[in-house]
Amino acid sequence: MNTAKNVNRLLPALVALCVVAPEASAALPPENSCPTVSGRLGGSDKIDASPTLIREGMILGADDILALRELLPPEVWSNRDQFFHEGMRMEIGPCHRRYPTVASYEAATAKFAGSARVDEDGNLHDYVSGLPFPQATIDPTSPDAAVRWAWNLQYRYRGAGPVGRFRIVDLPGPVGAAHIYRGWFYFIQIAHRADLPKTDYALTVAEKNLFAAGGRFDEPFSARHLAWTQLRPREADVKFTTSDDTFVYVPTMRKIRRAASTHVDGMFTPRYRVGGDTGGGGIGGLQSAGVNYDALGGSSGVGALNPTSAASAAQTEALYRGFTDLAIRPNAYRWRLRGEQEVLAPLNASREGYPRVKERNYGPSGLSVGSDRWDVRYAVIIEGSARERGREFDRLLLYIDYQTLQPLYMVTRRRNGRIVEITVPVHRFSGDVFGYLKWPDGSAALVFDPVAVVAYTALDSSGWRREGYDITSVPLSDAKVQRYISSAYLTRGK
Repeated sequence: MNTAKNVNRLLPALVALCVVAPEASAALPPENSCPTVSGRLGGSDKIDASPTLIREGMILGADDILALRELLPPEVWSNRDQFFHEGMRMEIGPCHRRYPTVASYEAATAKFAGSARVDEDGNLHDYVSGLPFPQATIDPTSPDAAVRWAWNLQYRYRGAGPVGRFRIVDLPGPVGAAHIYRGWFYFIQIAHRADLPKTDYALTVAEKNLFAAGGRFDEPFSARHLAWTQLRPREADVKFTTSDDTFVYVPTMRKIRRAASTHVDGMFTPRYRVGGDTGGGGIGGLQSAGVNYDALGGSSGVGALNPTSAASAAQTEALYRGFTDLAIRPNAYRWRLRGEQEVLAPLNASREGYPRVKERNYGPSGLSVGSDRWDVRYAVIIEGSARERGREFDRLLLYIDYQTLQPLYMVTRRRNGRIVEITVPVHRFSGDVFGYLKWPDGSAALVFDPVAVVAYTALDSSGWRREGYDITSVPLSDAKVQRYISSAYLTRGK
């Protein structure tokens, strides 16, 4: 009797608890727990065969892709001929490996947990360092769950930022020859640096900015000496329309110009496919964003007519192909959570590429990294609708690795749902690279370097590929950072 009365008294409280308690996200699968697939691996075309357990170290060929359908995004599966090819040898990597993170980033995450917040427009406030929103604290039923994952992606641990050589291969599609561009780039994280607590978690160089990015083309002749630098102000986190300070050295005019595309979602890339270096043009001075451009010589505002000025001006416009996978503006989108899924992805590639290996087989499409190591990962899927129209795409779908927060897949679409581009980033974990550079204090970097990316443009069946397998993400000296964002580097490369 007493027991019945106690249950009756507790029942309302239990009901209320069930109503207010958020639905928990699916638990991260245990480490080394590999999934089963519907079908036999090893070349069998019988997709209705008994389930097969995937194992680390398996070598799979093109015929096995049929059995991997459930572990690939549907957009990749529908265009699998672009990303996988006959003769490929895919190595299955570890299943749900827990990759370590540096102690400073973990300490900053713990210290500032609960401080960061997002407003109703998706802007980020009160973020200092570390992971803005620890995974376990994100309620999947909350309206702002997806935008929190987007900010986690943007501020995932990436060391001091990748720096190194690159090769971009522009593939025109069924007709035409590939165009190859080579150069050097940098993406330097300035603010929110967990390794710099003594200087308010930021570099003392250009401290009013979130990051500094840029680069320089060396080949071919038509793009040679084209160089750029991009500084994103801290205000961009709380106002997505804040313009970057971006400047381009246009070799056809021998002049530094402010970029025509002031609002850039990710990392800016100048239109390297425009024009050639025919010389000529006026030289003037320009002072902006604290960078002294009078060092170029001449008086401000003085120029000369140049028959190549139209093409040169076009080079200051942003080109989507190049480095767009390195950064996003989370508050430039309205996000929604699409779900969670177990996927295969090249999170920790084992094969080498340019510049260490000049030639590598990327399949008939030039976009296949099937012959590499692919990890089994658990991904959070979010989709963003652009707040402003007039871009190359209106919707952005992201597969984000739950544990490391690295991007696994990116898909862009038009408003009508038509696919614009499917992107597969390729990373490599520095902790598995023999001889990788150490942090200044002698500790391991433990960073994922963006060594490659392949992208298929569904609108015209073209594509592009970027490689950079000698990239490192360890800190640079303040003097070197200052040099990279100076006018001397833009004009002379030193």
